[in-house]
Amino acid sequence: MARIVRALPGYGDIQAGFPVIVDERMAIIEPAFAYLHELATVPGRSHAVETIRTYGEHLHDWFDSLEQSQIAWAGVGEREIAAWRNRMLECPSPHTKRPYARSTINDRVRTVCRFYGWAHQRGWIEDLPFHFIDVRVRHQRPSMLAHHDVRPGVVAANVLTVPEAERLPRALRADQLRRHFSALAPPYDLMASWALVTGMRRKELCALELFQVPETAHLDAGEHPLIGIGLSITKGGVPRTVYPPIRLLDATHRYIDEVRGPLIRRLRRADRSWRAPSALFLTSRGAAVSPARFTAAMAAAFKAAGVVGTGHWLRHCFAMTMLAQLQRQARTTPEINPLKVVQVLLGHRSIASTAIYLRCVEMHAAELEESVAWLYGALIGDG
Repeated sequence: MARIVRALPGYGDIQAGFPVIVDERMAIIEPAFAYLHELATVPGRSHAVETIRTYGEHLHDWFDSLEQSQIAWAGVGEREIAAWRNRMLECPSPHTKRPYARSTINDRVRTVCRFYGWAHQRGWIEDLPFHFIDVRVRHQRPSMLAHHDVRPGVVAANVLTVPEAERLPRALRADQLRRHFSALAPPYDLMASWALVTGMRRKELCALELFQVPETAHLDAGEHPLIGIGLSITKGGVPRTVYPPIRLLDATHRYIDEVRGPLIRRLRRADRSWRAPSALFLTSRGAAVSPARFTAAMAAAFKAAGVVGTGHWLRHCFAMTMLAQLQRQARTTPEINPLKVVQVLLGHRSIASTAIYLRCVEMHAAELEESVAWLYGALIGDG
């Protein structure tokens, strides 16, 4: 069966941890390696490490399926890809033991089709094993925000993907947020606050370092309600600025003094050779909080609170409350473009990714009224 191994450091331009797919004889599957290597290294096409890892896992499952069925990768057609897709529709994931989400199945199919598209461009194969059809998209009823809807009326759809219902983010009510936060222990409660009031992703939160937290003792909260902090480690590597409120920075300094500092001193007494990581948020064992650990802590807190959600929902909640607040402000300050501002704050490359929140704001206006009041009152204040 095919396996996926990780590259060790010291191999030229191959990054440590790079996914290498090998066959049952432990020989590298050359086309998969060449495709992933190009995505990871060629300027203008390079992808984040997490994206390469995900693509590698998708291709590993595909090549493993081909090897078990004794099918040559270059000779497949739509029938073989459809059979692989149908297996995922019918059988649960061997890792999670849960059924695959349709969005997950489509992501995997698209990865395989992108790989074959690349192979066709590079001359590895003569014909594409899939095709597209034009699909007319029916949008919801017209609304006062319809002029912001950037979705096309006709899209090219891969015939191998399966239909999936559009899943719009849902606003978290103030009472749900309170229950969720009460179930979090340090430093995860503080990390959740950062996610909620800045819209930072888990990768960005875990990459925050101690030196990035500015001093606030000399600042007046009325004059400086929000403080800009530059981020360099972001999705896609595009630098951007987030604006945590001064109250949150004050709470972060208390965490540094009252939790992080004593933890480091205790670990140093136990092991004099131990050195603290530069990361702002540390686990109880002194390691930097990883994205996986953050996700697990958020999931456990949502479950304890009896609320359906994930850590990424805090980012959704920020986007919707910020958009609702800016729309209010735009009534008296028409030069403000609420959607564009939220796009910049979230770090979206395409405004189409941000436009989804317009429909969310319309659908969940009642919940947002409470969330806006709590978020901008309790956490940010009148400023």
